[in-house]
Amino acid sequence: MKPFAKLLLTCAAAAALAVPTLPLAAKGAPSGMAFDSGIKVEKTVTDASGKQSVELVDPETIVPGDRLLLYTDYTNTGTEAATNIVLNNPVPEAVRLAPDADPALDVSVDGGKSFGKLAALTITNSDGTTRPATQSDVTHVRWVLASIAPGQKGRLSYPAIIR
Repeated sequence: MKPFAKLLLTCAAAAALAVPTLPLAAKGAPSGMAFDSGIKVEKTVTDASGKQSVELVDPETIVPGDRLLLYTDYTNTGTEAATNIVLNNPVPEAVRLAPDADPALDVSVDGGKSFGKLAALTITNSDGTTRPATQSDVTHVRWVLASIAPGQKGRLSYPAIIR
């Protein structure tokens, strides 16, 4: 497999809230690379002794305020490293990035045109003034993977909350 400059993959935004696991269309992906995206909802469960814990489960019914984990799994089943992988995931309009999301995430607040750390991004209001961007303004999350070795697999994820 020849190294390639960039590979842009997108999760199906609206449909991601309707089904728990969505295969990504790996258009242009090198042979041997597989991608899958999905969504889990956090649920608090109580065991027989009364101890509570949080579990990630497939969503059945989700309501405003529910906490989700949106993810993309990747696997290199090829015989050579895949390089310069860019995964660009739109944030569904029905959710907002959770306040405890990793501040090191590369995000976009302009529909995926530009990316940066949330703390450094601004929003231009209709009157021309600017304000700091917030989690509610995030439209895309992006990861850049320099190299995925043969046999390597992983999961990239971010937490979100139903609006």
